[in-house]
Amino acid sequence: MQNGAKIEYDYSVAKAFTFATILFGIIGMTIGVVLAFQLAFPELNYLAGEYSTFSRLRPLHTNGVAFGFTLSGIFATWYYVGQRVLKVSLKESPFLLAVGKLHFLLYFITILLAVVTLFMGITTSKEYAELEWPLDLLVVVWWVLWGVSIFGLIGIRRERTLYISVWYYIATFLGVAMLYLFNNMAVPTALVSGYGSILHSVSMYAGTNDALVQWWYGHNAVAFVFTVPIIAMVYYFLPKESAQNVYSYKLSILAFWGLLFVYLWAGGHHLIYSTVPDWMQTMGSVMSVVLILPSWGSAINMLLTMKGEWNQLQTNPLIKFMVLASTFYMLSTIEGPIQSIKSVNAIAHFTDWIPGHVHDGVLGWVVFMIMAALFHMAPRMYGREIYSKSLMETQFWLQTTAIVLYFTSMWIAGITQGMMWRAYDEYGSLVYSFIDTVTVLQPYYTIRAVGGSMYLVGFFMFAYNMYKTATAGRVLDKEPVNASPMAA
Repeated sequence: MQNGAKIEYDYSVAKAFTFATILFGIIGMTIGVVLAFQLAFPELNYLAGEYSTFSRLRPLHTNGVAFGFTLSGIFATWYYVGQRVLKVSLKESPFLLAVGKLHFLLYFITILLAVVTLFMGITTSKEYAELEWPLDLLVVVWWVLWGVSIFGLIGIRRERTLYISVWYYIATFLGVAMLYLFNNMAVPTALVSGYGSILHSVSMYAGTNDALVQWWYGHNAVAFVFTVPIIAMVYYFLPKESAQNVYSYKLSILAFWGLLFVYLWAGGHHLIYSTVPDWMQTMGSVMSVVLILPSWGSAINMLLTMKGEWNQLQTNPLIKFMVLASTFYMLSTIEGPIQSIKSVNAIAHFTDWIPGHVHDGVLGWVVFMIMAALFHMAPRMYGREIYSKSLMETQFWLQTTAIVLYFTSMWIAGITQGMMWRAYDEYGSLVYSFIDTVTVLQPYYTIRAVGGSMYLVGFFMFAYNMYKTATAGRVLDKEPVNASPMAA
């Protein structure tokens, strides 16, 4: 390409992953709403025999949202952001373009096979690591392909400086690679013993060691799927959409290294009051509290980026999504450390306060940021303005209300649970039976299910707006520089 010539970016892979993001988001969140209603109304567990029970559907929900929707969003934004901040197009490297397309194909096949096997009850039964060993091997293949894409683009870049978002994408790649390999080490039983299903395996770890490795992985799957790459998105899309420079580049780097060092030590807080060594539990608690600093460093940096430009909240719904996402990130990253303090954990552990914490982070931070990123990308990928601003506004308020209903009902339910479980009479006997706690929570489960339904409706509105943008939005004569053009 000649010097000074305009770079023509290739969005084919980004478009494919955008489609996957929306598809797996609909599947994962729909199953989540079904599960919420099953908790409120247990008879719904048996609508389709074993295939509709809570235990069969829950892995589909968690994997569908975490590794279907969220990973697709991460990959979609990488194949968009990577080219633009490195000032190089995938068109310039047929090899990297082919790698990207193969990455998408193998990824899509893996997620579809995951849906089938989990529906059939084929699972390792390890939280967030339910896929059996043949699918684990597939995951490794396309994860390596993503790494080739990242470092390949970096290798042929024109922009010498690596923007902070690229740092976060690299950290995502390296962090998940390390975590996934170690936690998913398993022995296929049929290959060793000659008996049983070829798909079945046994973990390389056992007992307390298995718990330690599992929650080192489990908590850091949250770090490197739900946190680090989402920060990569907000550092690119909020400044671009608002036409504001990042408030402090030094703070972004400081928060980056703080997050990477501290997060990896915090997984022990999932195992407080268990058989793991007490010093590891204490370390998990301490590191979780320290984690507030780098987490809030990123969030405050984003909010201060809007300093003097808060009027954009009135006119641009995309800014609303991203600012509220940063706010929910602050909320969830103060709530998690509070729950990891041993005295609080004594009440919170195993209660519905925990999913309340997880979902104000996922629904308010992760999903809001991914939807905002795709909304920003759409006019630039499809050359059309966003189909409906009013639909986006309605979606924003509907989903914000839904999140509030969700996490407040779960906070109340969880703290109620914890207090009832710990209530003793004057003779030292438990005041409440387990079924008493289940009965009293039914109204809160119903509120959670209603909130989840509202959020799902909002996601369908997002999907419709994206579809209409790609097919019927007004054609743009030139690419927007900052704020995304949108029809009223």
